[in-house]
Amino acid sequence: MSIWKFLFNLQERRNWYLRKMPAGPLRDYYESEFPLPDTEWSQADYLALDFETTGLDKHKDEILSIGYAPIRGRSLRLGESDHYLARPVSAIPESSAVIHGILDDTASGAQPLEEALPRLLKALESKILLAHHAAVEYEFLSNACRKIYGYPFIGPVVDTLALEVRIFRAKDEPIRSGDLRLDKARSRYNLPRYPAHNALIDAIAAGELFLAQAAYRKRSRPLLLKDMTVIT
Repeated sequence: MSIWKFLFNLQERRNWYLRKMPAGPLRDYYESEFPLPDTEWSQADYLALDFETTGLDKHKDEILSIGYAPIRGRSLRLGESDHYLARPVSAIPESSAVIHGILDDTASGAQPLEEALPRLLKALESKILLAHHAAVEYEFLSNACRKIYGYPFIGPVVDTLALEVRIFRAKDEPIRSGDLRLDKARSRYNLPRYPAHNALIDAIAAGELFLAQAAYRKRSRPLLLKDMTVIT
């Protein structure tokens, strides 16, 4: 089914899934309006999102924590942000616990993902998913939706890492090791340094970076969503 993204645009794929999908949180998300590619970027709403996971394999690893903050009207809405844990099925590997600090006893009191996921899908309605190295969040979310609802998550995506790559290429500058890390990218816009590997803090950090990228982008015409998104 991955070939679909080359044959059909996002709206066409969305409409196809809607003809098949049963009622539920994922269908509610699909029934919300997807922002159109020709929308001026500041007229759209975004959800800066970050996951902490048990590893990087979307097929076997699990989402442990979810953090997000909406962006509306060129502003990050901290009052509407959220952060919560999801209880994994398997034990948390020590190799990931030392990174994000989430231990089995802490996660054991959280909701299972099938109960936590509707909250995120509701927050994503009519918004663009925004993350740094967004393939991680997008693929983990889509795989979770397949397992729980039988259908993937699709939607427009902005990746602040991809935007940094475009900026380097536009300046014809080499990309060195570490240049695309979230903290290094933020430092180029004089944004403050935050502690890493907390889902909410990382989501806010990506959201702030995106607003800086949009503000400093040189352009001869209005900046449109299709100029910023990696999935449209």
